[in-house]
Amino acid sequence: MQQLLEFASNHLALVITFLGLSAALVWNLFFDPVNKTAVTPLQGTALINHENAVVLDVRSIAEFNKGHIVNAVNIPLNGLGKQLQQLEKYRDRPIIVACRSGSRSGMAAKMLMKKGFPRVHNLRGGMMAWESAGLPLKRT
Repeated sequence: MQQLLEFASNHLALVITFLGLSAALVWNLFFDPVNKTAVTPLQGTALINHENAVVLDVRSIAEFNKGHIVNAVNIPLNGLGKQLQQLEKYRDRPIIVACRSGSRSGMAAKMLMKKGFPRVHNLRGGMMAWESAGLPLKRT
């Protein structure tokens, strides 16, 4: 214990950084609303099939054309704020937000939640997870 206290006093900046990163990780894992509503690809297909969920793909048009979930709506993340009115007709349906890996869609899901969309889900792992699960893609 004495060595731990000595290390902490000698490397105060390192210890503070470690504690800050640990707190951020705990917040992200347990308190971030996007993580609480994230769905796996299989859970997403269940929402699509049983609750008529809408898939919002926030990737670029070029990425979208290489392969996307059938009937997905493509609004790239950089234009989402200006095009939210396109999603108003889906307000009462679950919305599954997808991107390549799940990070851009997390930002989009937060934006939709702040705008009052009640049932927003982030596709955990994004299109990479969707493809890994062997689920179908439509190519244009």
